[in-house]
Amino acid sequence: MDLTIPVLGQPKVRSPLKLSSESGDLVPDFVHDDDRLLFDVSAKNLREALCKNPDVLPLSFERAGPREFLYFDPSKTRVGVVTCGGLCPGINNVIRALVMELHYHYGVRRIYGFRFGFAGLSPEAGYDVIDLTPEEVNDIHHDGGSILGSSRGPVSAEVMVDTLDRLGMNILFVIGGDGTLRGALDMYQEISKRGMRISIVGIPKTIDNDICLVEKTFGFETAFSIAIEAIRAAHVEAKGSPNGIGMVRLMGRNSGYIAATAALAEPNVDCVLVPEIPFKLEGERGFYTWLQGMLKERGYAVIVVAEGAGQELMAKAEKEQCDASGNVRLADIGLFLKDSIAAELKRKGIVYNLKYIDPSYLIRSAPANPNDSLFCLSLGQNAAHAGMSGKTGMVVGIWNNGLTHVPIREAVAQRKVVDPESDLWRSVMDSTRQPARWE
Repeated sequence: MDLTIPVLGQPKVRSPLKLSSESGDLVPDFVHDDDRLLFDVSAKNLREALCKNPDVLPLSFERAGPREFLYFDPSKTRVGVVTCGGLCPGINNVIRALVMELHYHYGVRRIYGFRFGFAGLSPEAGYDVIDLTPEEVNDIHHDGGSILGSSRGPVSAEVMVDTLDRLGMNILFVIGGDGTLRGALDMYQEISKRGMRISIVGIPKTIDNDICLVEKTFGFETAFSIAIEAIRAAHVEAKGSPNGIGMVRLMGRNSGYIAATAALAEPNVDCVLVPEIPFKLEGERGFYTWLQGMLKERGYAVIVVAEGAGQELMAKAEKEQCDASGNVRLADIGLFLKDSIAAELKRKGIVYNLKYIDPSYLIRSAPANPNDSLFCLSLGQNAAHAGMSGKTGMVVGIWNNGLTHVPIREAVAQRKVVDPESDLWRSVMDSTRQPARWE
């Protein structure tokens, strides 16, 4: 991995932030580019790395934060903000944090919002650019969704960069998930090819928490917090009926983080099905046998399933369809399991009562909870610091509780998924007592 962060040029404009360059003076300090956070904080691995090559710093991230010198002159800087992809708790919080930091602390007065995702950067769509002022964004953090709206679907990098050039933009803040960040990477590469001086700074947004080299994405904590309410309801329904089954379908196309974390936070779950771990329905160690054993032993069962789980069990269309973002449209594992469980138990002559809950859109449209609000504030502020100092082709992330700069190319190189051998999944096994493998 190469964690080097591209810069537009030598920062020469002194920052207007009233911070310190000395420690011990009771004033918060500027951050220097050589202040780095280790990728691997294991003492054993650090010792081995230093013994192997003591003159080379082990793999590390550039630390996020305000720099003493800026690349852009705040009085002449034009900034754009765009939000793309599915909705997620906390988008408005990030927009607000960006505007407030740029306006009040840096003195940037020209901050614009592009409407409805990357489509807002295409003249053909005809969407107006809106002014983002402190008055406009002051109360938006109380609301879910995005004040700018959002959309899926690509727009050519050439068209988007032409728009940025025509409007005289210096920095574009891109708030979105894996597909959005790939679009941001395309823009960065097109800008570099043209030799332009426009900064592209990403802020990773995905409920699924699947961005590589980013420990946690905003909205994730709110998502599993709301999912807990659905699990509690499923538990009450299941426990209140003979052979009751409560099933909750949660987000997670490729990564089962929400399902796993929600099941740990509300530990009345008996089984968690995620995309990372295949399962089968039939057989002595299949899902049907496990479910019937649970009903016989305890009289009810609570199941949490991520939307991307079990796709191999369902018939594929002759030609896979994709959404506007290029994601393959998933078959509905929740409804499939609901119907297949009903057919199996009916075939076995077992009387049951199954309640199925899908809280996906309640979760997506919710405002951020207090912890996510704090996190969004930090991400927005540190994205502003990065952009003003000339950092580009990067996203603001978090790693081992420290805010970092991550090259976009590395963040989108692969998806982060639940490791079946990790502490997280071991905790799920301990809590649910479900089989470690479905054989």
